[in-house]
Amino acid sequence: MAPLSTLGRVPAPALAIRGLAMARGYRTLFRDLDIDLAPGQVLQLTGPNGTGKSTLLRLIAGFLRPDAGTIRWSPLPDDATPAECLHYSGHHEGLRDGLTAQDNVATLASLLGGDPERCAAALAEVGAASLAELPVEVLSAGQRRRVALARLLAAPRPVWLLDEPFTALDRDGQALVRRLIAAHAAAGGLVIAATHQPLDLPDLRNVTLGGAAP
Repeated sequence: MAPLSTLGRVPAPALAIRGLAMARGYRTLFRDLDIDLAPGQVLQLTGPNGTGKSTLLRLIAGFLRPDAGTIRWSPLPDDATPAECLHYSGHHEGLRDGLTAQDNVATLASLLGGDPERCAAALAEVGAASLAELPVEVLSAGQRRRVALARLLAAPRPVWLLDEPFTALDRDGQALVRRLIAAHAAAGGLVIAATHQPLDLPDLRNVTLGGAAP
């Protein structure tokens, strides 16, 4: 079976972040942050816990507003918004326990304008075909993570924002994440991943929060 396309109808835009600043209470997470990322590139966000990696992803996703600075995507088609171009996958999978794995994937695909008919193929591609008819509440943490990854494929979008994508996955699952990210970037997609574990990808870019970049 040929790998599923992950880009969707809108090509990946470039990302330009200028002078971004964000604080939580009296503590500054980051300031004067500049990032440029082009289609086909992968950026890994690193740094100790509490330095703002998840917050930065949520800012880029548009869930939060920065204290200062700008986040711009370009070019975008006239009828598209940044939100229509990206997938956000957070710490928590956001799966509904009472639904089967396939129904969870199909529900999100429908909400994001994807094709529910891709769900079976998406689950198969992440090694979760045998889980399709099982309710999510009986799945292990690693199995739930694979189901969550299938949603990236069932509703293709060019930008992936991934927060700790290796959580709960064994070595094979972690290798799967690296393959999916590499394939998405090779197809012209753009990926930003916050993770403590190395992505081990060629031409990987890195931004370290809470300290100097290596």
